[in-house]
Amino acid sequence: MKNLLAVLILLLMFSFSEAQQVNVIFDSDMGPDYDDVGAITLLHTFADEGKANILATIASTKYENVAAVFSVFNTYFNRPNIPVGVPKGDALELHDWQHWTDSIVKNYPHAINSNKDVPDAVALYRRILSIQPDKSVTIITVGFLTNLKNLLQSKADMFSSLTGEQLIQQKVKQLVSMSGKFPSGSEFNINQDFSSSKYVYENWPTPVLFSGFEIGEKIKAGLPLIHNDAIKNSPVKDVFRISIPQAAEDSTGRKSWDETAVLVGVLGYDKWYTVKPGKIIISDKDGSNTWMDNDNGKQSYLIEKTPPEVVQKLINDLIMHQPKK
Repeated sequence: MKNLLAVLILLLMFSFSEAQQVNVIFDSDMGPDYDDVGAITLLHTFADEGKANILATIASTKYENVAAVFSVFNTYFNRPNIPVGVPKGDALELHDWQHWTDSIVKNYPHAINSNKDVPDAVALYRRILSIQPDKSVTIITVGFLTNLKNLLQSKADMFSSLTGEQLIQQKVKQLVSMSGKFPSGSEFNINQDFSSSKYVYENWPTPVLFSGFEIGEKIKAGLPLIHNDAIKNSPVKDVFRISIPQAAEDSTGRKSWDETAVLVGVLGYDKWYTVKPGKIIISDKDGSNTWMDNDNGKQSYLIEKTPPEVVQKLINDLIMHQPKK
């Protein structure tokens, strides 16, 4: 009887733990900047803590080696089999000017060697989403909206009889996006492919939470990591070590736009932020954005509740996380 009770308790604990996990598809440009590296590190940290389940890591750009770059981090954090997708049609090919991508692909193990070795981004989205429970997936996008536009416009296929919009409506709980500047402005992730951005935010059927430019701009990350002598042979440390000295504006650490999206996507926003509900309006001329207030809107953007230094300390601690043995 005692053994049976112990088994039941373990099953209940396991079920509770699984219920607390956030199922995440991570969509990133992974290259023009390096806050993406901090973001994927936070995601793996949360996975090690049992708070996130990483379903896929998907590139929104298709520069050579982007799949291998994703694979370096997934391999480093002992998850080499996480699916990776890359857009195979029209997409931006922007990558880093600091050459950290070249360095980590050269110096660290990776299970994927070429973009040719991975599926098309939308095909991977459809395959992953089709087998998830309804309303269970959080998509965190910290790059361009190219993939999500293509997903919305996708048709029934071998993975699902649903259209892309229907599949999103059925399977996705929320979209968390590092994009936009609020209440108005112009921001890189939106305006680099603003026709896709405009289409996505006019047609996305589930709640959307924006972490805007103004949120991550005040949060500087990386210095504690690169000065931590106990951390060795880390691609995360190498990226910040290589990149921070190359720009005077990064002398106090790199701005943490993408990390904030992962933070609130997995842990929620209540501890650090409030939100403003409404709807983003994107110009079809230059991709700049404004905001239309609406208390019943499905979209909302973060507003600071605690000083940015509080989140800065948290992010700096989290990006020093080491892989589980």
